[in-house]
Amino acid sequence: QLQLVESGGGLVQPGGSLRLSCAASGLTLDYFTVGWFRQAPGKEREGVSSISGKGSGGVTNYAESVQGRFTISRDNAKNTVYLQMDSLKPEDTAIYYCARRIRHGRNWALPDEYDSWGQGTQVTVSS
Repeated sequence: QLQLVESGGGLVQPGGSLRLSCAASGLTLDYFTVGWFRQAPGKEREGVSSISGKGSGGVTNYAESVQGRFTISRDNAKNTVYLQMDSLKPEDTAIYYCARRIRHGRNWALPDEYDSWGQGTQVTVSS
């Protein structure tokens, strides 16, 4: 059974950087698309970024709000997906989750297309 564990969150000042990790166990992620989502208090869970697996070219997608500031990558040897977050803003404050995509509709950012959600890691951007 696939389990995903997020780590790397914390408190950072505006303009700072963090790197989140999504470590998998129980199953290899090599051929799966993995997505990063976030949920702020009182808001719906939103897609942040995704990366496709082996055989699909490692295609990446980003939400418009993070384009140019966040970078998703994967290390298949470590069975881990990363989210490098630079130029962080207060509005990036949220719990960040990773998940495996199991349905491939038109919109990569739909949470319903993912499973095996991790427990999340808190990111707080504040001075």
